[in-house]
Amino acid sequence: MKKLGVGERTDIDLLAAIINVNSSGHGVASQLLERFGSLRPLLRASNAELLDCQGIGHARLAALRAIPELARRYYDESLPCGEALRSPADTELFLKSRLQHLDHELFCCLYLDNRHRVLRFDELFRGTIDGTSVYPREVVKEALKVNAAAIILAHNHPSGVAEPSQADERITRRLKSALELVDIRLLDHLIVGDGRATSLASRGLL
Repeated sequence: MKKLGVGERTDIDLLAAIINVNSSGHGVASQLLERFGSLRPLLRASNAELLDCQGIGHARLAALRAIPELARRYYDESLPCGEALRSPADTELFLKSRLQHLDHELFCCLYLDNRHRVLRFDELFRGTIDGTSVYPREVVKEALKVNAAAIILAHNHPSGVAEPSQADERITRRLKSALELVDIRLLDHLIVGDGRATSLASRGLL
């Protein structure tokens, strides 16, 4: 690590370092990645599945569970409250870090002032793997509470497919109409899938 830096190391090397496996015991990390295929399914595996793996006890389980949580907190700081949005890429990265790992659907709002500074990020509606119920009046109520001038909506598709459905397009139009009544602009609605996000604004759907 000291010689080459972490960027030059393999997934096995990094995983071994995190779960405290020395070079002679590198096999534990290798077996984990072989069993689950890659880092993503490994880090999404259940506690029971991980504890069933040779060399994984509760201490190493805790280390594995800490990895995605630390990553989420790291990317949370990319959009601190009070700072203006720097770029669409930063916004997308933040929203993907919050949503792409979930196995249930979550509908969120990013509230902005008239200079596009972040006021608040809310997880408003939680659903099942098949969908969620979104209530425009609740979105408007929360937006007025923080005196938002603009909103970016986001929700994930647990299937991993980031294409907007007809239901996504309908609720976006309803929310845009409801927000316009109180002079709040809907800037975008991002659909987060597995590793990518689709902007309804870029599709001309806003």
